[in-house]
Amino acid sequence: MERWFAQRSVGELLPGDHAWFSYADREEQEHVVGAFLHDGLAGSDKVIYITDAGPDDLPDLRSRYRLDPESYLRSGQLAILPQAETCLTRGVFDPARMSTTLQKVLERAETERFRGVRFTVDMTWAFQQERGRDGVLECEARVDAAISPSTMAIAICQVDARSCTPEELTALKERHEVLVGADPYFDDGILSITPTFRPRGLRLSGELDGARHAVFAESLRKVIDRGGDVHLDLADLRFVDLGALSMMAGVAMHVGARVVLDNPSAHLADIVELVSSRLLPWLEIGNGEAR
Repeated sequence: MERWFAQRSVGELLPGDHAWFSYADREEQEHVVGAFLHDGLAGSDKVIYITDAGPDDLPDLRSRYRLDPESYLRSGQLAILPQAETCLTRGVFDPARMSTTLQKVLERAETERFRGVRFTVDMTWAFQQERGRDGVLECEARVDAAISPSTMAIAICQVDARSCTPEELTALKERHEVLVGADPYFDDGILSITPTFRPRGLRLSGELDGARHAVFAESLRKVIDRGGDVHLDLADLRFVDLGALSMMAGVAMHVGARVVLDNPSAHLADIVELVSSRLLPWLEIGNGEAR
């Protein structure tokens, strides 16, 4: 039986969520983890990052949000904890030490009267340690025991999908009940536009009509700035007008890229085929890669 997971955007995470996030590249990591850090700092949460990176290397805080990590370090709202002091015992990965460190930090944060606590760690390096996957899975179980009962703590455990085997990724995913992804670029209850990274593009949900052409065009530009072809996942799109299709083709033709429509409804696929002489080769029906 397939395991059940809650899927949330990073802005929808709730206290007690111990979320899993695998990223394909630095850009995807910055988009999700950067938002997680920013939302916590902007919302008066204690933010804890276990990493050997320096403040300026934290995802997206300076580049996109124009925040100065040093000021939050000085105030105590942001804590950067080195791996050697939190995860290692005599140079060896120690899940028990990490969970003990986390528990102490959570207890201290409660006395510091922060609104909540946000915790994140990239576990990719731990797969290369002596205990490998077994050590990571033990660590995840311990983190879950500390986070899940909490009424104020949220955690994201990160992993670089390029550095793990499919079996390792599946095993890690199954240690979590929440899968986290990017926040939408736009969501008004009728149309939702969310960036995707594998492949690069947008996921559209709801109805794309003339009143929403402007926000769709803006979202398309953000993706095109990332370079390469654009994939649009249309599995949850109930309606799209011809003006939006023409816009897709026009943008693609202007920048010399393809716009690939993944998982369109049969009706939409028929429309694209009907007007293919005008819109193609700039518009193509995909093979479902976005799902």
